[in-house]
Amino acid sequence: MTQNEQAGHNLLGIGLMIAAMAILPFLDVIAKMLGQRDVPIIQIVWARISFGALITLPLAARVSGAKGLLPKRPIFHSFRALFLIMATFFFFYALKFMSIADTLAIFFVQPLIVTALSPFILKERVGPRRWAAVFVGFIGTLIIIRPGFQEMNAGMFLALAAGTSLAFYMLMTRRISGQTHAMVTTFHTNLMGAVIVSVLVCFNWSTPTAGEWGSFMLLAFVAVAGHYLIVRAYDYSEASLLAPFAYSEIVMATILGWYFFDDFPDGFTFLGVAILISSAIYISLRERKASFNIS
Repeated sequence: MTQNEQAGHNLLGIGLMIAAMAILPFLDVIAKMLGQRDVPIIQIVWARISFGALITLPLAARVSGAKGLLPKRPIFHSFRALFLIMATFFFFYALKFMSIADTLAIFFVQPLIVTALSPFILKERVGPRRWAAVFVGFIGTLIIIRPGFQEMNAGMFLALAAGTSLAFYMLMTRRISGQTHAMVTTFHTNLMGAVIVSVLVCFNWSTPTAGEWGSFMLLAFVAVAGHYLIVRAYDYSEASLLAPFAYSEIVMATILGWYFFDDFPDGFTFLGVAILISSAIYISLRERKASFNIS
């Protein structure tokens, strides 16, 4: 591939990632609206995971055939799905207490946790500069939360729990990266997650209205569309190049939170987000250099 072709692929990958980040906040809007209608959070998670499995089924079958639809490591994928369920549940629950942008801002602690835990779980080397970036990033998180300076609420801890859960999900994803097509792995996660959450939802089921069933389907479609665009973005560009553009999600989240719920982050939240994103981008750039053996 020529340098110009690679540059074109990189631009396409970046465009797909930005498009995904523009779509995914609509998932949060739908989940927050359903939560305001007192739909049980576990039922919203069930809809996102179960309908997601149905939507990704034909896509995965097209890639792998019928034989590839059953995961070869069901226990591993079950634990991975459990972390995704926890992340989704905690995030959707946090939306009952906070704005979408504030919840997402705290949730952005996830890549810092991945970096901090990767030496212990993945045996990856993290140099002093990246450790310093992790430390600065956590300072950004503290600025957003401001313990002792503003009233704490359950949503802050739920958003932190969501980010931590997704960090473990991402660490497990790294363990199997490159072994199976991304769409097949996505289906396996949704499949095992649907089995788990279908058991849990039995204990807290509320009969949905016709409109809520429609919202469930729309919720899953937005989630699958957004994550499919991410998968396609990775087909064209490296993860280390795309990672910083994932933070463009905060822009659309802020716009939608203001438009639908009249929520707008304060100046301290923007400052904390700027520090957090800067730290994560620096970590991404250091990982990119390390992949070329120049760090």
